[in-house]
Amino acid sequence: MAGLSSVPDVEIDSEGKFKYILVKVSEGANESKLIVRGTKQAEFHPDIFAKVEPVMKTAGFDTEVQGGGKTLHEPGKSIKVFSKSTGYGKADHSLTVAILKTAFPDYASIVWTEED
Repeated sequence: MAGLSSVPDVEIDSEGKFKYILVKVSEGANESKLIVRGTKQAEFHPDIFAKVEPVMKTAGFDTEVQGGGKTLHEPGKSIKVFSKSTGYGKADHSLTVAILKTAFPDYASIVWTEED
């Protein structure tokens, strides 16, 4: 097993408005990390998890959705995080933004709002 470091922190579509989920990925009882996954291909937030969960399980990781929302991604410039998931509830957008800022350090603006 390659460990949690082998799991990318962020996998989102390269542009547009789409749903996202914040997922806790665990390896054993003491090691975990949060990852962000989002795509326009998902009609509902559980559709994203349906793609993430089997991959993580095959790699030997446990997963738990921490919530969801939407993102507006303007390539090379900005990402706005907002809204919530009906089924999973609202993710902690401040955690999502912190993860996105690490993944996209050259972006001028990565922010969250309580707007829908």
